Amino acid sequence: MRTASDAGPSGPVEVRASGSLRPAEAAEVLDLVQEATHADSVDPLSEHALLSVQHGLDPHARHVRVWDGGQLAGYGHLDPGDPDDPAHGAAGELVIRPAARRRGLGLALGRALVAEAGGRQLRLWAHGDLPAATALAAAVGFGRSRALWQMRRPLAPPLAEPQVPAGVTIRTFDVGHDEDAWVAVNHRAFARHPEQGSWTRADLELREREPWFDPDGFFLAERDHGLAGFHWTKVHGRQDGSAAIGEVYVVGVDPAEQGSGLGRALTLIGMRYLRGRGLPEVMLYVDEKNAAAIRLYESLGFAHSATDVMFSAGGGGAAGGPA
Repeated sequence: MRTASDAGPSGPVEVRASGSLRPAEAAEVLDLVQEATHADSVDPLSEHALLSVQHGLDPHARHVRVWDGGQLAGYGHLDPGDPDDPAHGAAGELVIRPAARRRGLGLALGRALVAEAGGRQLRLWAHGDLPAATALAAAVGFGRSRALWQMRRPLAPPLAEPQVPAGVTIRTFDVGHDEDAWVAVNHRAFARHPEQGSWTRADLELREREPWFDPDGFFLAERDHGLAGFHWTKVHGRQDGSAAIGEVYVVGVDPAEQGSGLGRALTLIGMRYLRGRGLPEVMLYVDEKNAAAIRLYESLGFAHSATDVMFSAGGGGAAGGPA
């Protein structure tokens, strides 16, 4: 555990970093996250970071917390990357309690994440393209380097009939049987995507235990040689009582199937499933520079609705794009 103290407007400020959280500490962080989500209308942490808080899924993760006057005022999650590959950078996310903002605590937390990265290249994610996040990143010396679009479309309008390539069959995921095959094709499909492509069987099995997991909405495409692609859907509940929303959670196609139309067919199959569950809307995430994917999703009726931004040292400033 590493700590640092200073004086703040409400009393002493303490920044503490640790490799794990006790259940009571995790609950305190989750309460802070819920408060920020309600205030900002955007989730401040990714699913990966939240699972790390709840379950400690990554033994290498660092949990950085800041207190102001004895109250938990902010939380930062650091994924240090592959410890055996120093060239693979670290990724961080942070959130400050709404009532504790504009006191310099975000800057203190950002600097603590930089210190915890230990000299590795650090990428900081901000969920929602908020001016305050851009200003904080600039204060830490970071610039915009990548962005993910959130795209949405209503599910009431007509959906095209999926055109599955010849020789391909579609079925749903069989828990306890399909894990290794899925991990293998996910690695191939996302070989150039460090976050998604590095998933292990343990990452998959952790999500199988989440309340939202639904194997009936997890579609697999097969050829004679084995798994050729997949579409894993997700349903997000709404704590504020508004309608739930479906998600094109992950669509992956083996590189040998690229250009066959399988990705489009799988996307439509999942969307039709979500509509069949009575959901009014569906969302997805896509890199803002992935022009081919954006064209596909726009052709399916999706439109840009929000942006998540990555900041990094030497990121090229606010006008920069993905590396």
